[in-house]
Amino acid sequence: MSTRLSATTLGNLPARIACPRYDRSALTPGIVHFGVGNFHRAHQAIYLDDLFNLGEGHEWAIVGAGVRQADEEIREILAAQDFMSVIVEQEASGTSARIAAPMVDFVSPADRARVIATLADPKIRIVSMTITEGGYYLDADGKFNSAHADIVADAAAPDDPRTVFGLILAGLQKRRASGIPPFTVMSCDNIPHNGRVTRNALMGLARLYNPEFANWVYRSVAFPNGMVDRITPATSQRERELVENEFGIADKWPVFCETFRQWVLEDHFPAGRPALEKVGVTFVDDVSPWELMKIRILNGGHAAIAYPSALMDIEFVHEAMAEPLIGRYLAKLTTEEIIPVVPPVPGTDLAAYADQTASRFANPRIRDTIRRLCLDGSNRQPKFILPSVVDRVAVGASVTGLALVSAFWCRYCAGTTDSGAPIAPNDPAWDRLQTAALAAKSNPVIFLEMRDIFGTAADDSRYVEAFSSALRTVWEIGARETLVAYIENRLPA
Repeated sequence: MSTRLSATTLGNLPARIACPRYDRSALTPGIVHFGVGNFHRAHQAIYLDDLFNLGEGHEWAIVGAGVRQADEEIREILAAQDFMSVIVEQEASGTSARIAAPMVDFVSPADRARVIATLADPKIRIVSMTITEGGYYLDADGKFNSAHADIVADAAAPDDPRTVFGLILAGLQKRRASGIPPFTVMSCDNIPHNGRVTRNALMGLARLYNPEFANWVYRSVAFPNGMVDRITPATSQRERELVENEFGIADKWPVFCETFRQWVLEDHFPAGRPALEKVGVTFVDDVSPWELMKIRILNGGHAAIAYPSALMDIEFVHEAMAEPLIGRYLAKLTTEEIIPVVPPVPGTDLAAYADQTASRFANPRIRDTIRRLCLDGSNRQPKFILPSVVDRVAVGASVTGLALVSAFWCRYCAGTTDSGAPIAPNDPAWDRLQTAALAAKSNPVIFLEMRDIFGTAADDSRYVEAFSSALRTVWEIGARETLVAYIENRLPA
């Protein structure tokens, strides 16, 4: 019989479950976090949980917040278990579980007035976010899209904001009017220079209705850049049942993840910060080398293996890595085209990092799905793959492998695998992508005409030719034989 997760049942859990060693009633909030998904609870929340377990930083508890209707369901689930979560860490050698409890509240996304009031609370000194790549309103060149309908709506009604950026600005305005110093805004998303991107989004929205306030935001608010890393699959009924059957805990939304985690963060927190360096966070002056390494090698690697694996009807990431063709393809692409355009990283061997990344992909206990890696390619390709393309064409280097990555994505968007199995919509822009992908079967250039995705990469004739040739090959001989051709250097350079 399982035990329902709650503050009153912590003492009834099996001894092998690591429980908080701190008094949760003594915690006070210092952070508001938007986007309380699996990654946040497996990463930022775990670092804070570790710090609290050392008996330190108890004034830095988390208040969750959201803007989507789906966030309300998340809030209800977590509130019913006193905002705690089971975190299951998995490696081939074994599995362990812990209870993470650094969150003390979660404001309903429907209660925007309370969200703003919480942001204006002097105790809140950091506002963080994990809102995915698509949540920053960026165009293909990484610039803030001020013409997006959501942004236009918030600019027209700044006192009743509906976006995370509108809410943050409302909180900052209220603090400014009351003479309360601004909080630090910290992005925890996998975006190059995520702090700068966040600053540009806030300023871009503020400029639409109050340029003077936008200038104050630029002068007064800190936006540290950071690199975050931990493979964290989505939760399904399988994971809920595993937690209940193996650990005897009833958690409606447990989190499964690998044991590896990394956080590199610029030390720019004028309002103060928790002493996270005591629990493994690396603080640096400039995070750029680390974030570029991770985004291009790990996230780029995920994007590379996702689509050929899907076309070959492979369900799980570890199964893909067990397919020799996928492993050899990833190694060749990473070694020949990605690592050469990744600048040196202090104290890091890039080849060893790439090998470690491939090993992490192969972890059989994570059971990360290929479909999750394929999700939202229209936002991920411009951030994880195409920047490497731009860097390589700038120096006249080959883009054969990188063009193949996007060709596999285009073929995936056509909506069937090589066996003819249907592919369910897997992108916010799926209808548009599928229309372009089907047209590209006879004229590949049509897919590259989506300039909000491909940007300047589509201006280079070598890339256009490499993409066109790769896409024709994928359609003619299928993903498996195309991988063989690439590995054997039989695709046009």
